[in-house]
Amino acid sequence: MGLLIFIKGFVLALGTIMPIGSQNALLLKQAINKQHHLISACLFICYDALLITLGVLTGSLLLATDPLIFNLLTWAGIIFLCTYGFSAFKNAICHKNNKKISYLTQVSLRRVVVLGFLVTFLNPHVYIDTVMIIGSVGGQYKNTQQYYFIAGAILASMTWFLTLALAAAKLSTQLNKPSIQRIVDALIGLMMWIIAALLFNTWWQSLQQS
Repeated sequence: MGLLIFIKGFVLALGTIMPIGSQNALLLKQAINKQHHLISACLFICYDALLITLGVLTGSLLLATDPLIFNLLTWAGIIFLCTYGFSAFKNAICHKNNKKISYLTQVSLRRVVVLGFLVTFLNPHVYIDTVMIIGSVGGQYKNTQQYYFIAGAILASMTWFLTLALAAAKLSTQLNKPSIQRIVDALIGLMMWIIAALLFNTWWQSLQQS
């Protein structure tokens, strides 16, 4: 049973982390430029571990006791994801042939740390993932089962961010091509809209049950 819960936490977290958000976009940019990308990946893993743990242990209780918070988080997430998805599709369609990811001048480690903190904790999508999605599912388990779920979710974060950082740095030349950027933008838009639809479905089902 513990292994199944661990796997469920891993799969759910991987599905919510993989869509390109502000964390992934910043990490991708730094990895392509090979500037402190492994440090950024480790910081994002630590931030996710903190938020996932808080979400599983307290998030579901908070949402259960206050329907207003549930509704606000849900619709904030839907609006944010739909807007982000529209912007991604627009970039994919209107992408200029000469548009490439520019190589930046060397940035300081301090700047990287500050940017990583800001794009994590000022991004409402992060709270939708940890409290609304991962927290509500993991909060259904009791006692040690929650820790199996949390461990699986944190491992998913480690797997994704380290893979993204290493792969993007390895393929920096190929990822700089405009044709690849169009494909990535289109996939981002599709992922954002799918998650928005899932959030709406969750809200609709809760409305029917109330």
